[in-house]
This record gives sequence, structure tokens and C-alpha cells, in this order.
Amino acid sequence: MTMVSRKVATSAAVLLMCINSVHSFSSVSTARTATVHLTRSPLVASQPSSLSSSISRSTSYQPRTISPSTTATTLSAVEGDFDPEALSKSVSDIKSGSLKAKLRALYKFTRPHTIRGTILASIAGTIRALVDTPGAIATANWGAMLPRAVIGMVALLLGNAYIVGINQIFDRDIDVLNKPFLPVASGEMSKGVAWGVVGFSGIVGPLIVYKFFPILLFKLYMLGWTLGGIYSIPPIRTKRNPLAAGLTIASVRGFLLNFGVYYAVKDAIGAPFVWSPKVSFIARFMTAFATVIAVTKDLPDIEGDKAYNISTFATKIGVPKIAKGATLCLFLNYIHAILTGVLSKAGTFRALPMIGGHAALAALLLTRFKELDPESMPSIKKYYKHIWDLFYAEYVLYTLI
Repeated sequence: MTMVSRKVATSAAVLLMCINSVHSFSSVSTARTATVHLTRSPLVASQPSSLSSSISRSTSYQPRTISPSTTATTLSAVEGDFDPEALSKSVSDIKSGSLKAKLRALYKFTRPHTIRGTILASIAGTIRALVDTPGAIATANWGAMLPRAVIGMVALLLGNAYIVGINQIFDRDIDVLNKPFLPVASGEMSKGVAWGVVGFSGIVGPLIVYKFFPILLFKLYMLGWTLGGIYSIPPIRTKRNPLAAGLTIASVRGFLLNFGVYYAVKDAIGAPFVWSPKVSFIARFMTAFATVIAVTKDLPDIEGDKAYNISTFATKIGVPKIAKGATLCLFLNYIHAILTGVLSKAGTFRALPMIGGHAALAALLLTRFKELDPESMPSIKKYYKHIWDLFYAEYVLYTLI
């Protein structure tokens, strides 16, 4: 095995450990989840009468029921704690000044599953850029590069917090039905505090990129910043249109993130940016994958979206058809990856991860789809979580191909 191969294998192992550690940490808040019957959640019942009346006017809305036999493990398929008693205690702890409870609420506010995607994309993109540049690992000025990498990661996480945070502010009433564990919806975080976090993230993130990175990256960052904002903010609010919503998420999480990280690393090591086959592949693959996420993210939210007349593919077409369509699209995306590996010139990709790895993930996708019960909300949420797991796994392959 060559020195570069050993370094790539080591990097992939580190990336796998990152997935496991950050995934385990984000699951801590859900481990306490008790069995719950959500026919009438206390969180919903406590909302103003205007909310109750708007729900009652929606003839398509049916209250969600989770069987008492549902296990905590199944409910943990979604970020957050569905136990009303635990949420009430958290709100009480925050009001009493508990720093731990406030930090936990802040962590939930940043939507940990999106943080994982951002972190893994950053690590994988950095590894890929270094491996693609001959001599970069051996000659890199790590004393300068590591702080720059950390600064870049902070900017990306602030951008992530801005986008998901502003969404929670404007979607509060919908989240009371769809995601009652989110801190703004549950009352763990006031709108004032939420606006403070969003304002800080939305200002400091761009300033960091403008100060430390090329002007092209600043422009791309601001494009993602703008798209992420108008996704939730009236009157544009692109999330109301399923096509516009899908294009927004696919652009930001698929293309801009992966291209931006790779370009930033190339700039940091003084190497010219070139569209290598591997970068072109991940940009295509992840844009398609992010488009599927943009559609399937609405599967667990179908009740609240119907109640507030939010038009999504899930509300229009239904869970079973969307799940089948999403699985088919992802499967075809894996076929595209396999064919890319087969048809490319010899030496362009490593056959085992490019062909074998994607074949294995395609098989896992079909297995997860067979386990889906479209009539069961816990099963739908578990299916959606598995899609994110496949999304994370792709970044491991990216460092190996």
C-alpha cells in the first residue's frame, strides 16, 4: 500500500469516527424519550386559541397518534425529545437559569443532523483537496492551515445556524405540530433569544468569510445565505413551493457547500482550482441527493403542513408515492455513481469504493425502504433518518474514491 493510500485510509477512519461520535452526541437528548401518546399534545393544547381554530378549520388535518407500545429507540429516529414532561422540565430549568439546559436548547436550535452534514462535508472536502494535490500533505504549512480550517468550519456552522434558526422562527406554529421538540416551538427558547442567535450567526459568518477567504467564496457564501433566508422569510418564502424549495436546498447543500470547501482548501495550499473528475462527481451526486432530502424532509411534517396549507410534494402526492419516488431517485443516483466508476478511464477512480461502495449503499437503501411502513409516523421518521445516514456515508466514500 502506498503512503498516499495509507493516509487516505487513515483519514477515512477518522471520518468514520467523527460520524459515530457526533451522531452519538446528538442522540443524547433523545435517549430519555418515553413512550408517548400524541393524540392531543400538551404543547399543542397550550397554544393560543387562534392556532387551535386554524387547525380545526383544516379539514385534511388528522391528529397524530403514536401507539403506547412505540419504543424510545424508534422515536429517536428524529432529532429532539418528544416527551412532553421532559420538555416541560427543560423549559422550567431554563427559566431557573440552568446553563446546561440553555446550551442543550441552543444545540437543538442548530439542528444537529444538519451540523453533521456540514462538518463531514468540510472534513471530506479538505481531505479530497489535499490528496488530489501532489505533495500537499507533506509540504503543507499546518500551523497556518489548521487555524484557517477551523475558522472556515466556524463560518459554515454559523451559516447553518442562521438558515435553520430563521426557519424555526417563522415556522414556530407549524413546528408545534410537526416538531414540538424544537426549542422555539417548545418554549425552551424565546423568539427574542432565537433572533439574537440568528442575527449573530447571520452577521458574523459573512464577516469571517469576507475577512479570511477569497472574494469568490464570499459571494458564494452570500448566495447560500440569501437562498437560505428567503426559503423561510415572507413574502418570498420559497418553501411554500416544492420545486423552489427543492432547488434551494439542492443548491446550498449539494453544490455550494462541496465546491466551496474544495476551492477554499486549494486556495489555502496555493494550488490552482481544477475541476477534477472526483470533484465533479461529488458535486453532481450530492446535488441530486440533496434534492431528494429536500422532498423527503416533508414526510414527517405532513400533518402541520396540511394544517397551515403549506404545499409540498408530500401533501400533494402522499407519503407512499413520495417514499417510492425518493428511493428510486437515490437508487438511480447510486447507479450513476457505479457507471461513472465503470466507464471512466482506468485510474480515475478506485474501483472498490467507487463501484463496490456505492453498490453496497444502494443495497442498504433498498433494505431500508422495505422496512418502511408509510402508515406509521415513527417508521416514516426512521426512513428519513436512514436517508441522512446514507448522506453521511457518501462523504466517507468521497475520501476513498
